Order: sequence, then C-alpha cells, then structure tokens
Amino acid sequence: MSTRVFVDGQEGTTGLRIHEYLAKRSDVEVLRAAPELRKDSAERARLLNAAGVAFLCLPDAAAREAAALVSNPKTCLIDASTAHRTASDWVYGLPELAPDQRAKLRASKRIANPGCHATGFILLVRPLVDAGLIPQSSALSASSITGYSGGGKKMIAQYEAGGDARLLSPRPYALGLMHKHLPEMTAHSRLETRPVFMPVVANFLKGLSVTVPLHLAEARRGTTAEHLHAALAERYQGEAFVRVMPLRDQATLDDGYFDVQACNDSNRVELFVYGNDTQVVLMARLDNLGKGASGAAVQCMNVHLGIDEGTGL
Repeated sequence: MSTRVFVDGQEGTTGLRIHEYLAKRSDVEVLRAAPELRKDSAERARLLNAAGVAFLCLPDAAAREAAALVSNPKTCLIDASTAHRTASDWVYGLPELAPDQRAKLRASKRIANPGCHATGFILLVRPLVDAGLIPQSSALSASSITGYSGGGKKMIAQYEAGGDARLLSPRPYALGLMHKHLPEMTAHSRLETRPVFMPVVANFLKGLSVTVPLHLAEARRGTTAEHLHAALAERYQGEAFVRVMPLRDQATLDDGYFDVQACNDSNRVELFVYGNDTQVVLMARLDNLGKGASGAAVQCMNVHLGIDEGTGL
C-alpha cells in the first residue's frame, strides 16, 4: 500500500527537489494542489489532512500556519523551515544525532528538518561533547561556505543572471552573529554557549562545507587529533550516509585544496579531522540541497515509515 505524500511549498527549491526524489518511487502517491489553489488555505488543509506524510517547504510563519491546519492525527509533518527545530514537541530530523533518534522519529508525527549548516556542525561536535572530549561550556567558532542555491529562487536567479561583479567573489553574511541556524546548532550539540558562526556564500550552485577550528588546549586534557577522529569514527560506524574520512586525509585533497562540492548530488556527509599536536580543524562536507535539505527530509520520512532509509536516495 502506497503512502500519500503532500509537499506544501511545492514550487520552492526544497520542494522541487523533494518531488525529484519522490518521482523515482512506486511506494508513494504524491498529492498536488492545482496551480491556482497552491495558496488556498482550504485546499492546503484538505491535502495536508489527506496525507500520511506532509512536507512543509515554507517560510517560518507559513509553516506554523500550515501545522495549525492539520487535525488528522495520522498525518506526519516534516517541516523544512526553522520554525520548530528547537521546539520540545517536535523531534529533530537528524537520524544520526543519537542512538535513540531513529526510535523518536518513528514514533513522532512532528519532525523538524535540520538546517544545512547546522547538519555539518552538529555531526562534528555532538559526538565529541557526548564523549567528554569537548566541554559543554566550550565557546566554539565555525565558518561555512555554501553554494548560492541555499538562498532560494531569488538568489539563484541573481547569480545566474550574471553581470554583477560583486557575485564573483565569496560573500560573508549574517555578520550580526544571529544566523537562524544558531539555536539548533547550540541545542542539539549540547553546548551551553552559542558558537560564533560566519557563513559565506560563493559563486557555485550547491555544495557546503562547515569548518570548526579547535585549540587542543581547550579540549579535555590529553586530547589529540587521534582521539577526536576515533570518537567520530565510533559514533558513525555503520551509518549509511555519514562517512568519517581518514585522519589528516590527503587523498581527497586536490593539490592541497579541499573540494567543497565533492558530495554534490548525494545524501552523503563526509567528516574530516586535520591537525597537529596543538590545533585541529574539523570539517564536514555535504550537498546543501541533499543531506542539507531535501534528501534529509526524505530520509526522515523513510525512517518514520519504518522502511530502508536509503529508499529513493
């Protein structure tokens, strides 16, 4: 029996990519609103309540409104906005977060899909906090470079129109230090202090890499790069979509340079530890539209339905 699926916000970047994943599958029936009814509340409510799984690919306020339209207790909502990522009555949609996370996702009808930057940061930091190698009180910093598709249709059109020389170079943003992913980065990494986070958008379509620099003196006494790498490898052993790459991995460098786009068109995250005796750089690489958004949402749906979580990915 197929699962009825509705994407509210079907014309946005994330919604379109989810439809691409679903189009490959015979185990789902995709419900669609007629173009003229895409913003009609009554029609959206009908489809949301008719679906076994509904993806909310909407701005925060609209996602909250959509969630309020659901009265069917059997409808599972997977929200791709930031609206519910730290809400106590929603489960964070990162199956690899903790050993019991998949059980929570299977049981919940309210799942908050992670942010792209947050996914990389949390996958790097949470296991190290859990292992006691990084204190919860640590004041961490992070940077992230991402393709322009993360800015949605308007930014994609801006970059692809060409003619603006300012777009040729990388552009740091969110310099007010209040990026919307910071609450989930803090909460789900089990940190007590928000990290200093600076994202950068650059002139390529998709791909993302998060970097967390660390002085080993700030870690637990005696901690080495080897200890950090071993903790990540232990946590993600057997995970289908998270790969811990070799310590100080040189094989994936191109003449010493790191390829931010090497996980594009996949639901894969690759984690790296580079460092020396006193300093370490932790890095995560993923497709911001894949494991950073739409792929992660489909993976969560699969986990919730109790089927192979790689189905359609």
